[in-house]
Amino acid sequence: MHTKNVKIGYLCILTSTILFSLMEIALKSISGSFNPLQLTFSRFFVGGLVLSPFALRHLKKENLSINRHTLAMALLIGFVGICVSMLMYQLAVIFVDASVVAIIFSSNSLFVMLFAYIMLGEKIHKNNIAAIIMQLVGIAVIVTGSLRGKMNVAGIVFCLLSTVTFALYGVIGKGQTKEYGGIVVTCLGFLCGSIEMMILALLTHIPAFASALTAAGLDNFANIPFFTGYSLDELPVILFVFVGVTGIGFASYFTAMEHTSANTTSLVFFFKPVLASIFAYFIIGEGSPVYKVIGILFIVIGSMINIFPGIIQHRSEKVTYEKV
Repeated sequence: MHTKNVKIGYLCILTSTILFSLMEIALKSISGSFNPLQLTFSRFFVGGLVLSPFALRHLKKENLSINRHTLAMALLIGFVGICVSMLMYQLAVIFVDASVVAIIFSSNSLFVMLFAYIMLGEKIHKNNIAAIIMQLVGIAVIVTGSLRGKMNVAGIVFCLLSTVTFALYGVIGKGQTKEYGGIVVTCLGFLCGSIEMMILALLTHIPAFASALTAAGLDNFANIPFFTGYSLDELPVILFVFVGVTGIGFASYFTAMEHTSANTTSLVFFFKPVLASIFAYFIIGEGSPVYKVIGILFIVIGSMINIFPGIIQHRSEKVTYEKV
């Protein structure tokens, strides 16, 4: 692998790590101004538009085209990843500390392993099992500590559902990624998922449907707005979330995969729990109680056990190739 490409890869890892670590804090700061569903479909629609030039360039370079099957899969991927996972994620950010959401969400790789084993028949090695145990212990410590600290139970449930369904989104999209590349699949998923959410938002404006949602106590999901909440004061944060985190963050993440390995790129979720907690402490004053620190340690150790053997193997193969 060319040294320049590797440097680009590591620069992209650094960029996506910083942006992803600031994601929960940025979302929390503007969540009060937007409906959760509105904020979710808006940021992923804009994010999809930001990724479009990269996706089109890749399609042209590889001489690929989008067919009906690809579009159908993109609709499924978008529904699972955006309509379900990211909506749950946004609800979690509203009810739970930003750092707690970041820490738990960073463990999505262990659920990816489980789904890949069940759905794709991929092998789980001893280090993977050890990593799963360590990360599950870390999640259990954080969830238990959060609940004892009177943290919102629904928020914890939303966070766990988001983490699990995001892993499912990744596994479902894996086959498409092999054919079209990560940026194309992500871009299509973003656009399809956000459009699906917009359609759902339009349905909530039907009087009978809106009345039924309100009667069921789901006022937040009735008459979902499209354009309210935007102001000049919050414009910098909105642009940061829509273009920076969702667009550039994901573009950097998948560009890193192209220039390094999947295991190396996974370092993003190795550093995110720690960095997100530090940002949350200094930017919005979230504390770091003992249970959170212990949980982070378990999750980070689990990430090390899971990621580092793959990185070592990748470097070993690289050295062997260069010698040949």
